Amino acid sequence: MAGLTIDGVTKKFGEMVALDRVSIDVADGEFLAVLGPSGCGKTTLLRLIAGFEALNGGSIRIGDRLVSSETTNVPPEKRRVGIVFQNYALWPHMTVAENIGYALKVAGVGRAERDGRVAKALALVNMGEYGERRPANLSGGQRQRVALARCLVAEPRLVLFDEPLANLDVHLRASMEDEFADFHERTGTTIVYITHDQAEAMALADRIAVMDHGRLMQLATPQRLYHEPADEMVAAFISQGMVLPADVESAEAGGRCRVRVLGQELVVRCSPGEAPRAGASVCCRSSQLAPAAAGAPGFDGSIARVIYRGGSARIEFVPDAQPDLALHFDQPDPVSLNPGDRLRLALSDGWLIPAGGRG
Repeated sequence: MAGLTIDGVTKKFGEMVALDRVSIDVADGEFLAVLGPSGCGKTTLLRLIAGFEALNGGSIRIGDRLVSSETTNVPPEKRRVGIVFQNYALWPHMTVAENIGYALKVAGVGRAERDGRVAKALALVNMGEYGERRPANLSGGQRQRVALARCLVAEPRLVLFDEPLANLDVHLRASMEDEFADFHERTGTTIVYITHDQAEAMALADRIAVMDHGRLMQLATPQRLYHEPADEMVAAFISQGMVLPADVESAEAGGRCRVRVLGQELVVRCSPGEAPRAGASVCCRSSQLAPAAAGAPGFDGSIARVIYRGGSARIEFVPDAQPDLALHFDQPDPVSLNPGDRLRLALSDGWLIPAGGRG
């Protein structure tokens, strides 16, 4: 096993900057998810770590070994990096055991050692009795475990996952998330997990790197990303957060600030050192919005849409003070609101996005 150090990495394709001075330290044994919308640079980052692309600036180290810089590019086969792809890439004419052991055979590893390593890899992914089957006779989840075993048999120092659950249905995804979490707990392998699926990242990762337009926007635990986004992009991207305009009126004790949001005054969570300022932003979640009690503070608007989801409905709301702002909250059964209804909504709490967009 080994940690990973990505230091100021830049990658260009012609005039297009795919990665812009990205720096991430991954601890030995850590599970890091790299998350972001399509085109954010996460797959390019994986290809640079694996050695499939050469960088234009910065450096990458696996453990203490420099593998990429402007003057160095260690070939993929010499990096001891394992990769699990979303399409499995299994040979259909080979058995499971032959698929797993193929790279060892090509490398000249003896039959006895090869068989032992294949058996060990199969045991790690709970596929010990499937060695003689062919990929066509396996489920999608089982094929993914074979692909993981094939990666592990080479005893990599680092394992990269490239959206490994993208081709599985919802039920298999949940099962494989459990498999990956168990695997990481058993082996302590350093993992970099590329995904666009927030639920996967939140469920599996020790920390998540959120990327956008080739830049690292925030690197934090799932809990901190949710509760304390560093900027408006992260706030809106993670769990459909809502970003509301605010004016900071005063800093309060205990990491709280008094703000005015759409005419409502309230106290929200904030970073230390905040001071009164205009043009601020507050991130809130649907659970922090609810119809105001009669005569209570809030902001008026109209119901734009009611989406029933079984047991509750998502209520989409447009405030009078800013009609281009789309808010949403949930109402449990019985759902009594309808499109066009007038309503006063109240915000109970939120997070003041730090000045300058960094927490």
